[in-house]
Amino acid sequence: MRYVKTVVAAGAVALLSGAASAADMPLPPPYMPPPVQEFGGWYLRGDIGMTNQRVRTLHQAYEDVVPERFDYVSKGFDSSPLWGLGVGYRVNNWLRFDVTGEYRGRANMHVTAIGSAGSVDRYTGSKSEITGLANAYIDLGTWWGVTPFVGAGVGASYNMIHDFYDICAAGGCAGQVTALADGTGSKWSFAWAAHAGLAYQVSPGLTLEFAYRYLDLGSAKSGWFHNIDPSASVAPGPYQFKDLTSHDLKFGVRWAIDPAPAYYHPPLITKG
Repeated sequence: MRYVKTVVAAGAVALLSGAASAADMPLPPPYMPPPVQEFGGWYLRGDIGMTNQRVRTLHQAYEDVVPERFDYVSKGFDSSPLWGLGVGYRVNNWLRFDVTGEYRGRANMHVTAIGSAGSVDRYTGSKSEITGLANAYIDLGTWWGVTPFVGAGVGASYNMIHDFYDICAAGGCAGQVTALADGTGSKWSFAWAAHAGLAYQVSPGLTLEFAYRYLDLGSAKSGWFHNIDPSASVAPGPYQFKDLTSHDLKFGVRWAIDPAPAYYHPPLITKG
């Protein structure tokens, strides 16, 4: 009986000693989840792309004073390159804004007009623009690293018509340049845009974009348009290009200026 009591007493002493030793050991560090990367704020952007442009209406003052009516059976432009730069601000993970400026290279035009009296005229020249837009975008979530987005923009475009002239294509004047515009015509016009695209984040500071944009450039005008033969010039004045639009494809790069550093969310600790 005395032996059993001795064993029980020794066990109790050992248990209390182990508990005291455990109390003296340092606590393990709290669990730290993986770092959460948060970046945003200001960013720079650059874009390159190609344009696909249209014009709805062409008009010149002599059409209002001569009996012959003209039907513009084709009004097309070749594709042209564009280059743009901008600065923006990302508000959060779904809303961002930027201001962009771009130069849109010369797009050669091809216009054919058929008159009711049998005349046929071909107009040639080129068009370019300097366009500035203030844009807002909504990012629609991220799947497998790809973020679709939509957006809209408003601004202004400085539209220029270069080397505009008329080549007679019927009758005794076929092949001759019969009228031309003096110099380059230019005009400021209201512009607006609708955007849609996909973005891929390469790193916290670098994002690539592939986007489509519908751009309304407003209107443009040529230089002073007149017949080469002064005696045949009727109501000279600039040629008007109304409702200019473009379907653009763009590749863009966004560089975050101030990506926020990675940080840990500490575990919630309560007492009581």
